[in-house]
Amino acid sequence: MTDETDHTPLSGWRLFLFNVVLAVGNVVVLSNIPGYTITVPYVSGDLGGVTPSFGSWATSDHMVGIALGLPFARWFSGRFGDYRVYAVCFVLYAVVSFVCASSATLWLFLPARILLGFIGGVILPLGQTLALSEVPEAARTIVIGLWGVLSMAPFTIGSLVSGWFAEFMSWRTMFLSNIAISLFIAGVVGSLLYARGFRRRITRFDGVGFVLLAATIYGAQTIFNMGNDFDWFASPILRIALVVAAIGLPSFVFWELGERHPVLDVRLFAHRNYAIATACSVIGFLVIQGLLSLMVGQLQLLNGYSSSLAGLVYVLMFVLAAPFVAIMHVLNRDIDVRLVSFFCFIGLSVTLTWFGLFDKLASFDQISWPILFFGFFIASFFAPLAALGMHGLSGSKLIRAAEELALLRTMAGAFGIALLAVVQFRRLPFHQLDLADHFGGRRFASLDLLGQFIDKLQNAGVNPAAVNQQLGNMMREQSALLAMNDAFLLGAVAFAALTVLIWFARPTLIPAFLRREELRRLRAEELMEQP
Repeated sequence: MTDETDHTPLSGWRLFLFNVVLAVGNVVVLSNIPGYTITVPYVSGDLGGVTPSFGSWATSDHMVGIALGLPFARWFSGRFGDYRVYAVCFVLYAVVSFVCASSATLWLFLPARILLGFIGGVILPLGQTLALSEVPEAARTIVIGLWGVLSMAPFTIGSLVSGWFAEFMSWRTMFLSNIAISLFIAGVVGSLLYARGFRRRITRFDGVGFVLLAATIYGAQTIFNMGNDFDWFASPILRIALVVAAIGLPSFVFWELGERHPVLDVRLFAHRNYAIATACSVIGFLVIQGLLSLMVGQLQLLNGYSSSLAGLVYVLMFVLAAPFVAIMHVLNRDIDVRLVSFFCFIGLSVTLTWFGLFDKLASFDQISWPILFFGFFIASFFAPLAALGMHGLSGSKLIRAAEELALLRTMAGAFGIALLAVVQFRRLPFHQLDLADHFGGRRFASLDLLGQFIDKLQNAGVNPAAVNQQLGNMMREQSALLAMNDAFLLGAVAFAALTVLIWFARPTLIPAFLRREELRRLRAEELMEQP
């Protein structure tokens, strides 16, 4: 069924304005992930004085909301049209952003953040679809390259802007800015595409599968989020969450195998290249997102960085990443993408090892160098795996594969934020005991360094209680740094393992020309690459 309306593509200044607005919309939605993460210390203190670990729930649960919103994009657009859903979603995005900005407690703020993520999950694929559907065929590769560059902006520029808001204005300003920008985007898109028709596609939505998926994800995410603070399965809430996740996961898989229109087609994993590309994307993004979130928090809490300075550190990732990510699509047409991913994984493993060797606080004065390389290798992470995952797929399977990869990778990012925080939390007491054992003389019975140092300070007239307190603080800071190093080194091991896994995929070279499937492939590739 098709509306009797104008289908003429945009051109001239209208096309330019349209693409600028869509790009801004993409950056705004994605910036609400790292942008909020950098403000967690401020938000936690303002929302009833909860700890930063509680405040980080609004990051991981927000990402789960994005993942759960992705399957609805295709269903909503089929019933109501791409641009209509896109414009309405940005109006709703503005409304929910106002709720976030006006929240006084975590228990109102957290559900609003989840809903904001869900709306963002609907927006992201629609924005890419609208951009590619309006540009001429010859310019689609250029548009894909530009969107690849924009995919790095939220982790860099978005973090800087949000950090500046938190430090010099208020963390709530980030959400208030969402309101103005979202309403502007909705108005421009609605005006430019007013009366544009669409082909109505009414398909059955897998409601049962979606409920099982949501229950499984949030059950697992609740365990990871709350485990450190609620003594894991000593808490009845977490025991219930474990039962929900344990029952929900196999039920979901069995249901999806028998569903004609599944919310997540598990049969796609029968394709070797797609399965390996998805595994590498999920594991890799879990590590990347988890470490980015962990580091930006520790730069402030442990190293004393202001939020704006911590955001400025992340801007350095954009220096090498932006020009390289723009040409990745061209490189992937002529080079075996397994080789590209192999060198990317090696680079990430080496860079994370570099981070993991920062064994004292002063070392972070040199953090700009590993950050530069980290951004470069992140830029080369998404596109090769997207190309690998598309190999051997065509038609509707191609788009479904892209949607599923984006969903699974986003969920992995949410899990990564919680899991890498768990790694640091669990390693912290180990290093505290190790340092106490070392300096307390139990490791070397003839060398009580700490006792000797305290005696000298006491003889100099320093209050012993003050000395003990200061030395205890220094020991906790050093232990926290070493625990964070363990998280980075674990990430380095994970990427080293991926350098082996990637070679189990079948070799492939992407053709230089894409005719009948070009639009679908470009849409799918960009969706797969979206962080």
